[in-house]
Amino acid sequence: MTSAAELPDFPGLGVTGSTGGLGGMVARELAALGSAQRLLVRDAARAPELDGATPAVCSYADSAAARQALDGVKVLFMVSAAETQERVQQHTAFIDAAAGAGVQHVVYTSFYGAAPDATFTLARDHYATEEHIRASGMDFTFLRDNVYLDFLPLLAGEDGVIRGPAGDGAFSGVAREDVARCAVAVLRDPAIHKGATYNLTGPEELTFTQAAGIITESTGRTVTYQPETVEEAYASRASYGAPPWQVDAWVSTYTAIAAGDMAGISPDVHGLTGEDPISLREFLSRPVL
Repeated sequence: MTSAAELPDFPGLGVTGSTGGLGGMVARELAALGSAQRLLVRDAARAPELDGATPAVCSYADSAAARQALDGVKVLFMVSAAETQERVQQHTAFIDAAAGAGVQHVVYTSFYGAAPDATFTLARDHYATEEHIRASGMDFTFLRDNVYLDFLPLLAGEDGVIRGPAGDGAFSGVAREDVARCAVAVLRDPAIHKGATYNLTGPEELTFTQAAGIITESTGRTVTYQPETVEEAYASRASYGAPPWQVDAWVSTYTAIAAGDMAGISPDVHGLTGEDPISLREFLSRPVL
C-alpha cells in the first residue's frame, strides 16, 4: 500500500465521474492516500464526501462551466461520458475547455482496440477522443479497458441466457477495480506515464460459453450462452425501442469479440500496480465494492 507521503500533493488534481462506479473508486482510493482532489460533478449534492475533496459543478458539454471548474487543475482524470450519440462532441468540448483552463496532463479512460475502423462502434468514438486529446497540446495517458467483468453477469436475461453474435470469439475482460487501481497508479506520478497507452485486461481469454460456465459455478445461477446471427441480434433487440446507434453499439460488442478484436492478454495491469489482474472467478467471489 502506498503511503500518503509517497503520493504527490496535487491540489490541482481533477477527477471526473466520482458519482459513478469507476470514478468513485478512483476518488476514494486517492482520498485514502491523502491526495487533495477536485471532483468535477454535474450535481454537487451527489459528490462523495471525501477528505481533501472539493466539488466543482460542470458538464462535459458546457464549455464555460467546465473551463471555470477546471481553473487551476493541472492533472485531469477524465472518465468517458455516458454513451450517447453526441459523446464525441461532448468530449471535444470538455477537452478544449481543459486545454483553455491550463490543464497540463489528461488521463483518459478509453477502450481496448480503439481505432477509426474498429468493429465495436463505440471504440471509434474513443479513438476520436484520443486523437483530439493528442491534438490539444496537453500531455496524456490513455487507459484502454477491455470488457468489464462487472457487467458479464448482467448480460444474461431473466432466463439466464446471454445472447449475441460473438461466436467462439474470446475477450480478456478486466475488473473495474483493476482499472481504478491502474488509474491511481498513473495519477501518483503522471509525468512518468506521459504519452503512454496501456491496455488493461484480465489474466485470461474467455469465450462467452466459458464465461457462462464460470458464472454458473460461482453464483449458483444457471447461465448459458446462445450464439445469434447478426440478423437475429438486431431482431432480438428491436423490442427495446433503442435508437439505431445504440443497437449498433450493443450488437457490435459481440461482433468485435467474434472478430478477435478483444482477445489478447496484456501485462499492463501488473506493470502499473505490481499485482496480477483479477480473474472472473475471483471477481465473482469478491464482495461488492
